[in-house]
Amino acid sequence: MTQWHAYRAIETQDEKPVVKSSWQLVDESCLPALGKGKGEGEVLIKVQYSSVNYKDALSASGNRGVTRSFPHTPGIDAAGTVVSDASGLFNEGDEVVIFGYDLGMNTCGGYGEYILVPAAWVLIKPEELSFEDSMRWGTAGFTAALSVEKLLKADIKPDAGKVIVTGATGGVGSVAVALLAKLGFEVVAVTGKASAKDWLINLGAAEVLDRADLLPMAQKPMTRPLYQAGIDTCGGDMIAAVLPQLNYGGALTTCGMVAGAEFSASVFPFILRGVDLLGVDSVEIPQTHKQLLVKKVANEWQLPALAEFTRTIGRSELPAVLADVLAGQGQGRYLLDLAKA
Repeated sequence: MTQWHAYRAIETQDEKPVVKSSWQLVDESCLPALGKGKGEGEVLIKVQYSSVNYKDALSASGNRGVTRSFPHTPGIDAAGTVVSDASGLFNEGDEVVIFGYDLGMNTCGGYGEYILVPAAWVLIKPEELSFEDSMRWGTAGFTAALSVEKLLKADIKPDAGKVIVTGATGGVGSVAVALLAKLGFEVVAVTGKASAKDWLINLGAAEVLDRADLLPMAQKPMTRPLYQAGIDTCGGDMIAAVLPQLNYGGALTTCGMVAGAEFSASVFPFILRGVDLLGVDSVEIPQTHKQLLVKKVANEWQLPALAEFTRTIGRSELPAVLADVLAGQGQGRYLLDLAKA
C-alpha cells in the first residue's frame, strides 16, 4: 500500500480554472484527506471494482453542483474488502459494498484503490452477489430497483397494462427495462438512439418508442391513456410527456435530471386520473433499506443477463467512457476493474 492508483480530478490554473482528470499514483498521505471531517468509526477499504454513472462524469469534469472542491477522486460506487475498522462493526477481510451518501461527491470515492468512509455507509455484500455483479448494478441499477419497488408499492401489477421507461439505454433505464421484464411487465422503452432498438428488445422491451415521438405529448394537458405506469430517468419534458398518458390510478417515478431539473405540466392527470408522481432517491435512504435492497437483487431480483449488457473496463478506458456518458452516448452499464490497467 505504499503507492496506489487513484483517478484524480485536479483544478488547473491556466487562463481560467479548468478541472482535468487523470490516473495518478498516490500514497498513504492521501488517506487523511479522503476521510477528513468524517469522525470516528471510519472504515478503510481496498476497492476492487467500481462502476460508471452520470454523476461520476459530472464530478470528473468539474461540475461543482456535484463536487465542491478539488483535487478529488470520483466514483459513487465501490466494492471491496475491509482493511481496518475503527468502529468495531466490521472485520478485516469482510466483503462490502458502498453506494450513495457522499461517496465520490465530496468524499473521495471508488476510483481510488483505497477509500476511507464512515461505518454507517458500509453494506455487507451478500454471498450470493459477486463483487462484479454488485457493481454491475451499482448506483444506477440500485436506483432502477428502487424505482420498480416504488411502483410495486403503488399497486402497479404486471397484468394491468404497459409500463414506459424513459432514457432506456442509460444505466438506470437499461436495468429498469430488464428488471420489469423479468417481473412480467410489458415494457415500452424510450430512446433517442434508433440503432439501439434491437438491443432494447433483447433486453426485454416489448416495444421501443422514439424519444421524438414522445416529447410532443409534453404540450398536452391530457391525452389518451396508454400506460399504467412509468419510470422516468431523465427529468425535464420527459416527465411532462408521460404524465398525460397514464391510466387512472397510474404512477410515474422520477430519479434523474439529464433532460432538465424543471418541468411544466397540467394538474389534470393528478386531479382527474389520480396519478401519482413518485420521487426516487438512492443517496440518502437509510442504511437498513439499502442493505435489504442489496439482498433482494442478490436473490429474487437476480439479473443474470446484466453481465451481457455490462462492459468491463480497465483504468485506461475510464476517461473515454466518462466522456461518452457525459455526452449521453453511453449504453448499458460499465464495470470498472481497478486491477486492470
